Amino acid sequence: MDEDRRIVAGVPLGDPIPFTRLVSCLEPPYFLLYVLHTPRGEGDAGRYQSPAVSSEQFHEFMSRFGSYLSSDSRFDIWAHSPVEQATVVWDRHNQLFAYGPLIRLSSELDALGFTPGEASIPFPHQHHYREEFDADARALLESFAWAYSPLRPEDAQ
Repeated sequence: MDEDRRIVAGVPLGDPIPFTRLVSCLEPPYFLLYVLHTPRGEGDAGRYQSPAVSSEQFHEFMSRFGSYLSSDSRFDIWAHSPVEQATVVWDRHNQLFAYGPLIRLSSELDALGFTPGEASIPFPHQHHYREEFDADARALLESFAWAYSPLRPEDAQ
């Protein structure tokens, strides 16, 4: 954890619980940003921003799409709480980045059994774009009235 700026944590086995718990400790509504880097026909590569999402809608979303989010690498997902100016990012390398109320977010990770250390990406590594999740990827893009914008240079993988 960089005390002044952000928390960086690894996500063991792509478990969706740490992302869900960190977002849940922030004040709703949330705005989700689904950054689709490597589509498999479900939509165009780009940034998909949700409308304002309630806590209940966020939990329904994570319940419905948690398996897909934890098992595929075609995207990164962000959640932002404008009330707290806080953001949690879960990237395709199974890393979490959290900005905002760092003490509260760190406490949530502590409660999940996380300990201080270095979050690293194994090298070499692979990304999986699994055919069995194509239907979930399409359903995710149909789950909200997402606002689309093209990928930005910093989104390049």
